[in-house]
Amino acid sequence: METQELHRGRLIDHIQLVVRDLAASRRFYGAVFDVLGVPLGGESEDYFWADELFVSSADSAAAQGRLTGRHHLAFQAADRAMVDAFHRAALAHGGTDHGAPGERPYHPGYYAAFALDPDGNNIEVVFHGEADRSAPSVRITF
Repeated sequence: METQELHRGRLIDHIQLVVRDLAASRRFYGAVFDVLGVPLGGESEDYFWADELFVSSADSAAAQGRLTGRHHLAFQAADRAMVDAFHRAALAHGGTDHGAPGERPYHPGYYAAFALDPDGNNIEVVFHGEADRSAPSVRITF
C-alpha cells in the first residue's frame, strides 16, 4: 500500500481495531463513513481503513492474532442531521443502539448518538454546536 496523501488531526495519529468478522465491520463502518462523508482509504482481504482508523481481522499481520476488545471512538459530525443519519445507518447495518440522538450534558450544544459496532465497540458521532474551523484537517502529502 502506497499512501500519497494523509489528513491528520491534532492528537491521534491512528487507531486500529481488530475484529472477529471483518465483513460485518466493513458493512457497519462503510455505512457510518458514508454518512460522515469520509471515504475509505483502502482495503484488502484482511483490513480496511479510513482516515486514522484501521480495522483488521485477527489474521492480519498487524493484529498478531489478538482482538482489541471494547473501545469508545467518537467521530465529529458537521451538524445534528449528520448525527441523526449516523444513528439510522449504524442500526441498519449491524449496529446496536447505545444512545439515541440527543443533547448530552458534557457542554452546551453537545449533540450526539451512540451505537455498538458488531464487536461491541461504542461508536459515537458528535456535533459540538456551531463553530468555525480554521481548516477541515491537516493535509500531508508525500
